[in-house]
Amino acid sequence: MSASPPPLQPERETSEVPTCFRHPDRETYVRCSRCDRPICPDCMREAAVGFHCVECVAAGNRGVREARTTFGGRLPSRPYVTWVLIGLIGAGFVVQQIAPAVTQQFGMWGVGVALYGQWYRLLTAAFLHGGITHLLFNGFAMYVVGPQLERWLGHGRYLTLWLLSAVGGSVLSYLVDPGQLSVGASGAIFGLFGAILVVGRRLRLDTRFIVGLLVVNLLITFLVPGISWTAHIGGLVTGLALGATYAYLPRGAGRADGGQTRTIVHAAVSAGYAVLLAAVAAIGTFLLLG
Repeated sequence: MSASPPPLQPERETSEVPTCFRHPDRETYVRCSRCDRPICPDCMREAAVGFHCVECVAAGNRGVREARTTFGGRLPSRPYVTWVLIGLIGAGFVVQQIAPAVTQQFGMWGVGVALYGQWYRLLTAAFLHGGITHLLFNGFAMYVVGPQLERWLGHGRYLTLWLLSAVGGSVLSYLVDPGQLSVGASGAIFGLFGAILVVGRRLRLDTRFIVGLLVVNLLITFLVPGISWTAHIGGLVTGLALGATYAYLPRGAGRADGGQTRTIVHAAVSAGYAVLLAAVAAIGTFLLLG
């Protein structure tokens, strides 16, 4: 009597179903073409060949140099600083209409700075204006020259230029005519004019339009009564100085390590100029009180 063979048993699987290395509860048969680890749809990033995982994509991005402007700033996608500054001077004018005393409290008045320590006036005056025409003129000037200059310099350098030009105009007003109350972003605007003139020359662009615009504004400054020429000249000098710094320093900025060196030099010169303005204002206070 022959014995019957035992029933066939199903073959046991010898390998487990692969799961995503970041999400172990998700089955997947797709692997990263770079590290060969299994990845689920949430972890896939399309590549030239196959898919990469998010970690390989991040590692690859760390080796890519960040896009920079011609003068070392981060490449801006939009002129956000210009838009914000225009919005702030517009908001300042609205506040003036609601509370007119703001003009007296925050305008540039050297006596308030010297006697009462109201140093904030050196900057807050730039966000106030003497009328709708004054506001529209300065706002339009910023709209014309601001975006292009911001794209050339980047957000940080552009904002530094605007603020120091505004303060530079106030400091000269403080020294020359401390008893006069003045408001307006004209010092900052003239700083932009000066900087875009220097930067345009550095890029070998046709700057005749800027030169003509600057000449017309200087003529208005000295021929039309009631305009603070000191704020305009102080801002213009600041813009020329910082514009030359950003455009020409340091020499050899195009080398491999030029980006970092250039940022350090620009930051140091900007900080030094801010200290110089503070020192000049301090000397002015000493002379006024002495």
